[in-house]
Amino acid sequence: MKQIVAIIRPFRAEAVLDALKHAPLEACGVREVKGYGRQKSYLDEYRGSEYSKAFLPKIELTFWVDDPRVEEVVRTIVEVARTGRQGDGKIFVLPAEGVE
Repeated sequence: MKQIVAIIRPFRAEAVLDALKHAPLEACGVREVKGYGRQKSYLDEYRGSEYSKAFLPKIELTFWVDDPRVEEVVRTIVEVARTGRQGDGKIFVLPAEGVE
């Protein structure tokens, strides 16, 4: 069994979950997180002055999947979540030992 952790843009989370609703998942978890990657931060404007926001809002989706289905689930996440712009997120595949 593997644990798949996908950190994606918030507006793509619902579409990813819809695409995976018939996938062979053992379990799923969803969390709101903040962070940054290569883009580091972004500038925002409030009352006419710019300020930097160090952390960007993201959604962390965690799935537990049997080994033969990992590639299928990762491929589905990439197809649905990718916008083609910097900041689309990351996918991590980790071993899940001793899951009962």
